[in-house]
Amino acid sequence: MRISTRGEYGLRAMLDLALHYGQGPIALKQIAERQGISEHYLEQLMGTLRKAGLVVSVRGAQGGYQLAAPPQQVTAGAVLKVLEGNMDIRFDDGGPLGRDRSCLPRYGTRHLWQTLSARVEELLESLSLADLLTAAEAAQAADGEYIYHI
Repeated sequence: MRISTRGEYGLRAMLDLALHYGQGPIALKQIAERQGISEHYLEQLMGTLRKAGLVVSVRGAQGGYQLAAPPQQVTAGAVLKVLEGNMDIRFDDGGPLGRDRSCLPRYGTRHLWQTLSARVEELLESLSLADLLTAAEAAQAADGEYIYHI
């Protein structure tokens, strides 16, 4: 599994929309400027997210994009699946496995990667955009605070 700039930027754009949820459509240019993302690239990402039903677009002078559902109902997993596709951890177990004991290590590593993939997917599906914003606010509030141990 590898999260590309497509997934990173798309998730940041969705978090930007979540942050401004309820304020009406947000212009693509505003999102691009706030997040430091090329407007052209962001337009492609938002088109993909719109086709998947995660955002809606509004045309016109007051147009832009907004979440199709409240931030509590949109998961990081849903966004990343749309933008990245399969989120499985990719591994090469060397092909078909036999029945003799010498194959046990390969069965073991296969089990590890499959279990890890399932847990990552479970985590991503459990984290809503609202959850991520709450965690981000806490991290931002703590940023720069020093804890002294004597």
